[in-house]
Amino acid sequence: MKKILVLALFLCLPASSVFAQNKELRIVTLNGTVSEIVFALGKGKLVVGNDTSSLYPPEALALPKVGYQRALSAEGILSLKPNLILGLEYAGPPEVIEQLKAAGLKVIIYPGLPGVQPALDNILAIGKEIGAGKEAQKIVQDIKKRSEQIAGKISKLKSKPKVLFVYHRGTSLAQVSGTETPADEMIRLGGGTNAVVGFKGFKPITPEAVIAAQPDVILIPTRGFESLGGKDGVFSLPGVKDTPAGKNSRVVAIDDLVLLGFGPRLGLGIEELYNSLHPKTSDKK
Repeated sequence: MKKILVLALFLCLPASSVFAQNKELRIVTLNGTVSEIVFALGKGKLVVGNDTSSLYPPEALALPKVGYQRALSAEGILSLKPNLILGLEYAGPPEVIEQLKAAGLKVIIYPGLPGVQPALDNILAIGKEIGAGKEAQKIVQDIKKRSEQIAGKISKLKSKPKVLFVYHRGTSLAQVSGTETPADEMIRLGGGTNAVVGFKGFKPITPEAVIAAQPDVILIPTRGFESLGGKDGVFSLPGVKDTPAGKNSRVVAIDDLVLLGFGPRLGLGIEELYNSLHPKTSDKK
């Protein structure tokens, strides 16, 4: 009788809860932010592989890679024998995602919109899916607290610096961010204004456009900063040295996933950016 009762209770659990309790759960994450969320929730040991954008924590970086999130192959993912695939809307190509579903795998693709609320929603949803709801709530509360504190400080600012976000990797041409990008949203959250608002997305950097933008600060992810060889490399980019940022040597480099990931370290990223953009106000108690 007791066995029947236990079985009945088990069958009545929500599907996601039953799945999360599976001791054989094997997860493949298809995005660096998703990987970081799973590890931050204390479930990193369940991850058997991830994509090449999964740079943090070190344990995630050391796992087998299944390719870049936008150029995946079903074979590489299936070889890891996962039973849960988690990714953001960038994951693809679409036919690969359909192949994974056709193979009987549970594939969940979350929205990739930048912003505090979308980030909180993804953390809560992933936490619920993998049986880490309480841990997700803690992370969400921390992000809310930090972002609200910075928002309060921003509301008292008399002026905001113009920020030029530069993306550079390896030998590729440097690009700058217009509107409707994760960089654009982080600049706003950190108490700055985007120096480039004439287009959406990213465009290659040109001397004329950079000088016309007259940025007070150059913002760049750490990996790009390092690939350029530091400050000297940043100021050697077309037009940068002839801007207020170049003349005052103002460059802010922040870890790629902290700055653009909109994951569990979002609150820390907002704080770091605000303090870098407003060093005088951040020193005040």
